[in-house]
Amino acid sequence: MRIVHSDSSAMAESFFREYTSEAAVRKYSPGTAGRGISYLLEHDYKDIYLYALGLLPPGVMTEGLQILEFGCGVGMNLMHLTSILQQEGFPVARAVGTDFSPVLIETAKYEAKEYQRNGGPEKFYFQVARTENLTADISSALECNRSDLEGSFHFILGVNTIRYCHAAKKQLDAVREIFNLLVPGGVCVIIDMNDRFPMFRSDLKNLLRWKKEPQCYIPSLEEYAAPFSKTGFEVVRFEHFCWIPHSAGTVRLGVMRALRPFLNLVAKSRAMRSVVIAKKPAGGV
Repeated sequence: MRIVHSDSSAMAESFFREYTSEAAVRKYSPGTAGRGISYLLEHDYKDIYLYALGLLPPGVMTEGLQILEFGCGVGMNLMHLTSILQQEGFPVARAVGTDFSPVLIETAKYEAKEYQRNGGPEKFYFQVARTENLTADISSALECNRSDLEGSFHFILGVNTIRYCHAAKKQLDAVREIFNLLVPGGVCVIIDMNDRFPMFRSDLKNLLRWKKEPQCYIPSLEEYAAPFSKTGFEVVRFEHFCWIPHSAGTVRLGVMRALRPFLNLVAKSRAMRSVVIAKKPAGGV
């Protein structure tokens, strides 16, 4: 059984400790993250990102994309996406990553410098910011006006992070921030855990514990999509997908890749993750 925090301040303190630890840095850094996340960035996630970018209004990419990833951790996803877009011939004018963890953001800045030394574009900005307060936090960090940021991003994404907004009951605030930051016709992608997946590692560990550890609330697919609909987005696609854990090693990755067609056929609703792709109306609403 998943034990959920009832005290939002206790929950915030618990997750702050988790995501400011050395273990978090190792878990989300390119050199020490699992083989699974590297595979997903090159395949499943890449396919979703390119599909979403294909929804943008004509002519946007020729002017240079403005990309924002909230809950970016150490920036591995954002840097990899930027690399993919370069390979596909899509110019990136600016890529901004935010996270509430100062430790992860400092690591992201270091990783970006290493990436740039190895030929990556010098277009990354990593800032500490809360998802429900993105505009104010980013504008303060970049020393610019809120009006300069609003309506400036073409593509906003978040991976394994929006559930924390739901747990804190701030999902509508977060999605409103995303809506305001996107250009008319801009697109947002969120990927997060599926509440119907039956074998989360933390839950399995809890079965063996005498004292159960509280876990973050995981929304249903419909709950993930609801704040986007309420805020005025067009929800283009929402579904369960993906059977490969971020932390998977070579063997587990191979096994899950082999099983994936069968699992999708018989139990797709139980897949590991949920995805929502939402587009801001071209009129801005």
